[in-house]
Amino acid sequence: MARQPFAIDAAGWCAGVQRLPSSNFDGRPVDAKIDLLVVHNISLPPGEFGGPYIADLFCNKLDYETHPYFDQLRALRVSAHFLVRRNGDVIQFVSANDRAWHAGVSSFCGRERCNDFSIGIEVEGSDFAVFEDIQYEVLAELTAALRQRYPLHDVAGHEHIAQGRKTDPGPYFDWAAYRAAFAKLDSAQSIEAALRFPIPA
Repeated sequence: MARQPFAIDAAGWCAGVQRLPSSNFDGRPVDAKIDLLVVHNISLPPGEFGGPYIADLFCNKLDYETHPYFDQLRALRVSAHFLVRRNGDVIQFVSANDRAWHAGVSSFCGRERCNDFSIGIEVEGSDFAVFEDIQYEVLAELTAALRQRYPLHDVAGHEHIAQGRKTDPGPYFDWAAYRAAFAKLDSAQSIEAALRFPIPA
């Protein structure tokens, strides 16, 4: 069955995805220009996929007794705007108009506090496993929909905005596959308006 096309409404919510509102957000600065997309990876417990734990973490509902690793997360209050699951399903936790708490201490092109001007997408995965083809396709479609609503100019990984502190989306994230999937959807855009992707090392 074909997926419903993604579309971001004026309130910052995406049609065609599951919505699980998180309380871990606040307002952006009044002059914020939302022009950066940040890609992360996440798995809970680390290296394990599926289950409710990522959503539970972002919605402050995680049962810390379920797994020994979760004990260290008790004080954590984090979120992302979106999560792309291994099967391509998407969950939205925070309106893209608002500031999700995904980047932490960060800097991009001399600008600090990337949460102020970025949209954060978590891709279910890890630094030690390949991602699914469907995840790149869905990520590209979601990126294109977001770009219709916001003046996105750059894409970066968490590793690029928090160098030395974060490593995600990691060495198994295929930036070329993501860029190629997006290019198929964005072919009508001019070169001057092209979205800039990281160049893999």
